[in-house]
Amino acid sequence: MFESSRPVPTPHVWEVGALCHAIGDALQARFNPVAVRGELSGFSRAASGHCYFNLKDASGQIRCAMFRRAAEHVGFAPRDGELVEVRGRLGVYEQRGDLQLVVETMQRAGQGALFEQFLRLKAQLESEGLFDAGRKRSLPPLPRGIGVVTSLGAAALHDVVTALRRRVPHIPVVIVPALVQGAQAPQSLVQALLKMYRMALDGQALEADSVPNSSRPIIDTILLVRGGGSLEDLWSFNDEQLARTIVQSPVPLISGVGHETDFTIADFCADLRAPTPTAAAELVAQPREVWLGALALMQDRLENAAQRLLDRQAQRLDLAGQRLGRPSQQLAREQLQLSRQAQRLRHGMLIKLQQMSQNQKALQANLPQVLQRSLEQQKQQLDRMDLRLQLLDPRLVLQRGYALLTDDAGKPVTKTGQASAGSALKAQLSDGTLDLVVTQPRLL
Repeated sequence: MFESSRPVPTPHVWEVGALCHAIGDALQARFNPVAVRGELSGFSRAASGHCYFNLKDASGQIRCAMFRRAAEHVGFAPRDGELVEVRGRLGVYEQRGDLQLVVETMQRAGQGALFEQFLRLKAQLESEGLFDAGRKRSLPPLPRGIGVVTSLGAAALHDVVTALRRRVPHIPVVIVPALVQGAQAPQSLVQALLKMYRMALDGQALEADSVPNSSRPIIDTILLVRGGGSLEDLWSFNDEQLARTIVQSPVPLISGVGHETDFTIADFCADLRAPTPTAAAELVAQPREVWLGALALMQDRLENAAQRLLDRQAQRLDLAGQRLGRPSQQLAREQLQLSRQAQRLRHGMLIKLQQMSQNQKALQANLPQVLQRSLEQQKQQLDRMDLRLQLLDPRLVLQRGYALLTDDAGKPVTKTGQASAGSALKAQLSDGTLDLVVTQPRLL
């Protein structure tokens, strides 16, 4: 027995967390990204949206985690026992020291080629703007007619019709049948949609022309629906021509294809995606009770607004009435004013009569003096007038040696031209008259 003389190397002492981190780095450099095929086991979805499960086969299993952002893009509902292919990154969950595969994509095994084709078409159409939110329209709140494109034998049609009949039995529904599965389905769906588009445009034209009594319904919403299935079952709704036809819809179009976890190209092109056919019908048709409740609420608001308006107007009327007053009150105020004026008038008349009475008494007391002064004034005036008359007496002139000549008719003769030779005249003197005969008139 030989003993080695070489010393045994002392191993590096790791911290637990550092060792887990180093193992994770080694896995990252050696394996990632990694694709794994296996059977789902213990699949669970947490309230946060994260999914946790195991992938296993006959010789082993690995713990997996798929976070919510990746889980939202899974196009089916994962179930235990289902064979799937996943892609992701290996790592170490350091809190427990477990090997863990963080899954980024998941698909059913055997669907890889179809899924890659789906992704390529999705990227192409998205780059062309067919998925842009700006081109998508909102649904009419009260559709006048609903168009449905699906298979007549599909359970989706029964679900849609049942939901519409329950929620909006008054809205007409137009059904255009089409194949929803198989090689001929994409072309059948395109033809059905084009027919539905023509019906919608014809209805709009009739409405614009105000055609009376038109029995053709006005379609302003279209439902493209199909029940759930595998990726192969729903592959008709991933057709490029169908996608381009969907975006040409003249009215809002809702896609309700598959179950909640199923996504198709038609979903991205439609104006709105519904998780199921029944949900599509419910999105386009609010229950009649909702609108009746809204109408009742609006009626209550209108009545309350009208009542408030009436109350305000009544208050204004009361205020105006207070300012104007009642006619009887106005009449009473006027009568009071008249009584005051009459009292003032009586008072004024009494004062005036008293003043007149006082003036009369004063006149009566001074009347003798006034009369005496008046008589003296009248006597003086008569004396002056008598003196004036005396001064004008012709006899005074005659007494100074003047005579008044008159003709036979008694008219005064003041000029020589009034008498001719032989005319008889009378001369009035101060003490009598003389009869005269004119011998010869002479001028001065």
